Amino acid sequence: MGKALIAINAGSATLKFRAYQPDGVQLLARGLVDRFGAAGASLELDYGGRQTRVTLAGSGRDEAVAAVLNVLADKGLEAVAVAHRVVHGGDRYTSPVVLTPEVVDHLAELIPLAPLHQPASLAVMSAFARLDSRLTQIACFDTAFHCGQPEVATRFGIARHWHEQGIRRYGFHGLSYASIARRLGDMALASQRVVVCHLGSGASACAIHDGRSIASSMGFSAVDGLMMGSRPGNLDPEVVLYWLEHEGMDIAQVRQELYKHSGLLGVSGLSADMRELLASKEQAAKEAIELFCYRAAREVASLATAMKGLDAVVFTAGIGERSPEIRARILKQLSWLGFEVDLAANLARSQRITTPHSTRHAYVIATDEEGEMAREAAALLCGDVQL
Repeated sequence: MGKALIAINAGSATLKFRAYQPDGVQLLARGLVDRFGAAGASLELDYGGRQTRVTLAGSGRDEAVAAVLNVLADKGLEAVAVAHRVVHGGDRYTSPVVLTPEVVDHLAELIPLAPLHQPASLAVMSAFARLDSRLTQIACFDTAFHCGQPEVATRFGIARHWHEQGIRRYGFHGLSYASIARRLGDMALASQRVVVCHLGSGASACAIHDGRSIASSMGFSAVDGLMMGSRPGNLDPEVVLYWLEHEGMDIAQVRQELYKHSGLLGVSGLSADMRELLASKEQAAKEAIELFCYRAAREVASLATAMKGLDAVVFTAGIGERSPEIRARILKQLSWLGFEVDLAANLARSQRITTPHSTRHAYVIATDEEGEMAREAAALLCGDVQL
């Protein structure tokens, strides 16, 4: 039976996974568990271009994880290590780490900083440990890519003792940005000042120069920055106080409002799915799209200031990679910076979507969070990563 390194990207409702050769380079299979942890869950696997679909017998997370291991075993692949995407590593984890009980305890302490994402990752780690204790499990962190930011980029304007207690800007989507930074070197953009727009149901932007994160739109949590599918992005904290004091909302209701009822869904009143909004004729849908693009364009200009200049913009993730209209709208608002959209190239999703005469260029690059996790985990297992 062949050996495989599995990269796991667990969400609240889906679990994406990929199987790689133990070197973390060659992709062997990819799959998705839909309705993860709920009744009616199903698993889809693509192995060598052949599709397999399995309906899970149970609704628990253990059943879903067991199905992942079993369907890979059916294809002759034995998992020897599992790399997990972990949203929050705090100040402690600046590189991937092998999971131990102590590490798991530290990650659980960070649940208040990522209340929706962190528990899902920890639940999957526990499920793998229960099903096969021999597996080496590795945590790869979304915050790690941003750990080298200048001090000024990490601070809020609050009392120093709060910053020293860890209330600071962390930045997220780091695995996505690390995968893009790796590609920039292949495109002769490694030394350029680049703003990468990771636009999906979760959205953020990051200033990258010389392959390093200089500043990010996201801060203490994954709610800050750009407007997202159901999260508001930048929000005056007095709004939260207003909800608590004058609307009688409790903490759980406020958190639900921030994570589930805002963003594209909240503004449109229709959907968190950009595809549905673009197809809608409702005025509220148009307003949601306009706000999404406006916020993204403003953030690009802000991050350019952090780098003292801008050479290129990169679009990635679900909306960034698949929506020519959103890319064109954002770049139109940035035309004063010298971006001139090549309409045909943009529709064709070419790598470069600006004209040859454009003063600055924009690109579309597919993100590869699972591939980045596999490379990081393989390097750690080979002893090439400093812990």
